[in-house]
Amino acid sequence: MKLGFCSAILPDLSLEEIIEFASDEQFECVELMCWPKGKAERRYAGVTHVDVTNFDQNAARRVQDIVGSAGIEISGLGYYPNPLAPDPAEAQVYVEHIKRVISAAELLGVGQMNTFVGRDWTLSVDDNWPRFLETWKPLVKFAEDHNVRIGIENCPMLFSRDEWPGGKNLATSPVIWRRMFEDIPSKNFGLNFDPSHFVWQRMDYLKPLREFVDRIFHVHAKDVRVDTDRLDEVGILAFPLQFHTPKLPGLGDVQWGRFFSVLGEAGYQGPVCIEVEDRAYEGSLELRKASLRQSGYYLRNFMPR
Repeated sequence: MKLGFCSAILPDLSLEEIIEFASDEQFECVELMCWPKGKAERRYAGVTHVDVTNFDQNAARRVQDIVGSAGIEISGLGYYPNPLAPDPAEAQVYVEHIKRVISAAELLGVGQMNTFVGRDWTLSVDDNWPRFLETWKPLVKFAEDHNVRIGIENCPMLFSRDEWPGGKNLATSPVIWRRMFEDIPSKNFGLNFDPSHFVWQRMDYLKPLREFVDRIFHVHAKDVRVDTDRLDEVGILAFPLQFHTPKLPGLGDVQWGRFFSVLGEAGYQGPVCIEVEDRAYEGSLELRKASLRQSGYYLRNFMPR
């Protein structure tokens, strides 16, 4: 396994500065965000460390030179929109940019991009399914043709009122993953697994590691604290942020020793990238850098070096 971080937490740094920081802090890889340039309303969205618009071999060579000279690897290219948005025109914008990210990953020789499958949050899983297949069968075929794997993060995207009641990402549970991989059995279609999303859904985050290890292409290391007193007050039908709080690894409810024990035994050898969404560390650039240092120090206790 290789320890890295997601670049979304350092939006004010350039690509060169991101890689320099990764090297100085002895990280081995970085997941680089590839959102279209421009303002984004959602937290951690809209971060562009690799601009894949009009990305060509010269642009790829520049990125490769930056990361290569520092001895840092790109774990994957990240872009997390809702390609099943109810508005077809909006959804198509996201689909086209996913294709650009895939093409850029091929040019970079990375072979990995991470995203969401999306969801119309007003509809059931079954009612979303025809659109899921219509959108994702050609996208996965596009990835196959470019020799790139797609890792779908298991975040429900169910935190705010505009995401209620179903959330904006279908791929939230093993029963849905099995259906996804049965209907789209491509070896290029897999998971970017984050255990924290299972914690607040009150699910076992260890059991899927063995069953789906061949589909886990990338791992996010984020923690979460479930406030049981608050949950007793509002119940599981409340907005999730009413009873849980994203935290740095080691400051929440994930048992990271057990997680890495099972993950390693299952045979996973890919990247593990720290994802920071802990508001206690968002006040300044130095605090956000410190969040990555602290998380790195903690997680290295459980990883071979």
